[in-house]
Amino acid sequence: MHRHMRLALASATAVALTGGLLTLVASPATAADSTDVALADFNGDGRGDVATSANGAHVSGKAEAGQFVVLYGTSTGVSSAKRHTLSQNSTGVPGTAEAGDNFGYDHAYADFNGDGYDDVAVSSPYEDVDGDKDGGTLAILWGSASGITGKGITVTDPSRSSHDQWGKNLAAGDFDGDGHADLAVGSNDATLYVYKGGFTTAGKSGGRYTITPPILGSEADGPVNLTAGDVNGGATDLIVDGYETSSEYGWNRNYFIPGTASGLDASAATSLKPGVITAIGDIDNDGFGDIVSGAYWNSTIEDGTTVPDSANGGKVWVTYGSDAGPLTDSATGITQNTGNVPGTSEGNDYFGYELDLGDINADGFLDLAVGVAGENIDTEVDTGTVTILYGTANGLNTASGAQSFSQNTAGVPGSNEDNDGFGLDVKLDDVTGDGRADLIVGSAENAGDGAITYLPSTGSKITTSGARSVSPSTSGVSTTGTPYFGSNFAD
Repeated sequence: MHRHMRLALASATAVALTGGLLTLVASPATAADSTDVALADFNGDGRGDVATSANGAHVSGKAEAGQFVVLYGTSTGVSSAKRHTLSQNSTGVPGTAEAGDNFGYDHAYADFNGDGYDDVAVSSPYEDVDGDKDGGTLAILWGSASGITGKGITVTDPSRSSHDQWGKNLAAGDFDGDGHADLAVGSNDATLYVYKGGFTTAGKSGGRYTITPPILGSEADGPVNLTAGDVNGGATDLIVDGYETSSEYGWNRNYFIPGTASGLDASAATSLKPGVITAIGDIDNDGFGDIVSGAYWNSTIEDGTTVPDSANGGKVWVTYGSDAGPLTDSATGITQNTGNVPGTSEGNDYFGYELDLGDINADGFLDLAVGVAGENIDTEVDTGTVTILYGTANGLNTASGAQSFSQNTAGVPGSNEDNDGFGLDVKLDDVTGDGRADLIVGSAENAGDGAITYLPSTGSKITTSGARSVSPSTSGVSTTGTPYFGSNFAD
């Protein structure tokens, strides 16, 4: 779901839309879950692993060269005790750490080479390449019984100089249904490159094609986010979030692009309710993935323009899937004023800033974590919260059972402070191997150094018992400058 400053927040357009609060984070946001929400398992032990950006980290004195951190799941959850922290100066990682590269900016995982271990594609979209400023580079790092150790290949930009920021958006899925994981790559151009599965350790793929999604507007700068998941019960589909400018400012449009036996078909794209971030998963357990999009901006913008399908302080849209694709006519909007959803809709709450789906209670219905990164609590401004809504056969339950967590919730590490942005990223994954999804939360703790909070599942709900915080300093991440540790989890 997208990231850090999140890329969207880093733009003047997004700041104008939201009123201009969270300017701490500096990467994109990504949320990609398939119908069954496959875990990232880089070492093949059956427990979910958490990969995250520290793309603003200094490396060997190089500002914002960037690092990438993998926290491995254990029977007691994730911590900095079992991890790999990598940069472009790590043995086997392609490239060399240079100032401003932003290694780790975006990432996507899948078993790209078919060896049984998940691999991860990691981008450095601001790397200068052969004199091309911000041309960008992309690497795939291989999983193994030891996890992500740094061995990898470069996925070379096939059209260098025709665009910049190669790899700024990534999504992985089986878009042609042939049983091999494919990789979709975005840049600051409207054209997406899709690499067919069957990557080899020599750097070859099973083929390549391009698509051009209908991202509209003269100020469009490529996609904002890419999200892969199965909506119609066939090959993996793709959701593309992009800007549309209908006034001096702009907002986002989402498009559903179906996967087919021939791959992604942009000619069959369907417009969805707007949002900057998207998650896909089967909430109602009918066999089809549902699309959840976060439109976290306010209902009006600075020139008084009313933003379509929005709400004061943010809105989350749920579009249910079917064998015919997304049921766009019956999309459901959820705000903090809906039913018994925790909180109250207020300007710049950023309800829906991040989203992720997972089954917390193993009942077969996926549950939703919502980042509310701009929430004010008491006198603390932009301290942030996370809301949990539980899935049922009728969709998300907004009438009862919801949970809300902040750093002032008893048992949650830390305390509410201005600009913490608790909920800058969220992830629901089973990192203990008990079959229940646990909650992982990213924040902008300590003026953007960042932190990751782990909150386990009891088997029926998220609990603070056993909670812990993971800091950049204990994870091998330099806190010189602003690393943005935990601002973008791999999907």
